[in-house]
Amino acid sequence: MARKKSSGRRRFGQVRQYRSGRWTASYLDRLGGEHRAPETFETKTDAEVWLSGVEADLARGNWTDPDIGSIPFKDYAAKWIDERGLMPTTDELYRRLLRLHILPAFGEMPVNSILPGHVRTWNADRRQATGATTAAKAYRLLKTIMETALDDEMVTRNPCRIRGAGSEDAPERVVATVDQVFELADLMGPRWRFMVFLGAFATLRPEELAELRRKDVKTDDLTLKISRAAPELNTGQRALGTTKSKAGKRTIHLPTFLDKPLRQHMAWYTEPGPEGFVFVGEKGAPFRRSTFGRKFRKARAKVDGLPPGFRFYDLRHTGNTLLAEEGASLKDLMVRMGQSSTRAAIIYQHSTDNRQRQLAARLDTRVRTTTASPKPTPPQPPNDVPTGALVVRPLRRHF
Repeated sequence: MARKKSSGRRRFGQVRQYRSGRWTASYLDRLGGEHRAPETFETKTDAEVWLSGVEADLARGNWTDPDIGSIPFKDYAAKWIDERGLMPTTDELYRRLLRLHILPAFGEMPVNSILPGHVRTWNADRRQATGATTAAKAYRLLKTIMETALDDEMVTRNPCRIRGAGSEDAPERVVATVDQVFELADLMGPRWRFMVFLGAFATLRPEELAELRRKDVKTDDLTLKISRAAPELNTGQRALGTTKSKAGKRTIHLPTFLDKPLRQHMAWYTEPGPEGFVFVGEKGAPFRRSTFGRKFRKARAKVDGLPPGFRFYDLRHTGNTLLAEEGASLKDLMVRMGQSSTRAAIIYQHSTDNRQRQLAARLDTRVRTTTASPKPTPPQPPNDVPTGALVVRPLRRHF
């Protein structure tokens, strides 16, 4: 029986030849939308091979609408940030990372044209130009945006696939001693002395201290109610809002040695009225990061043992480390710090040399008190072996 002659029509898509001699290809998606190849082909076979690849993607569910993914990355990233509802400081950070580190490389590229090779080259350049920490932050942001593009079916795979590129190997922060904290507080002067104490022994964040009001302080039972924060942006303005997370809303119990400093500060420097700020500047205005920072750096330089990079925020490490050494559980630390994740709380659990010595001493005491009395004597060598002689066992050979 003669084989039926093929009609020459393709099962999927169409190819046709231009007058120039080059070939083009087109196809219909599952919704009936027509799509044309983004480039022309030298031969009919090349056009058909391209169509076969599209057909395979449709069959596997890997096909994405090329028109959706053709939006410039800068437009998609701007929309991504606008839709997130970020905290003011996070919004400011993301926009700065985009402007300085991501958009110069990818801003004009269509979202679906960003490939793993582009990301690898860009990441290597950023690590060399800005250092590992900034490069890691920028990479995490790019990866998160592209992950949303994957959910929006604009790309088939996230091009950010560099293992470990988003990890930050930040150096261990210095833990100030109690004596250093007191010396630093005295050098800051009476107006800011109590703020240093709260940064260290109440583990409060600067933005929480900026929004602390008279009504939030209970001098009788030494408690502080933390419910709001006012982080200062790079513009110098403060963004009033809630705490960093739901866990940030908490009540802090102060140690009793802060009773007198608390009462003195409330009487001398806190604004009157329930809404009065607890901490204000010399001229009666809310304290500014720039002004306070200058005073802090001058005082820090006079304290032996504190490195130039020691920040006010690092005082939290001191308080949390002291609490951990006193046996505070991980949950205790999380509540006091206002942290919602164990990972964030573990950062502040430092194990100092002094703590290691204490642990060794406690182990020594435990072993000594639980060992039977009288103490066991060291094992004695056999009677037929002279003291100090080397015991040599016969070598047995196995064949």
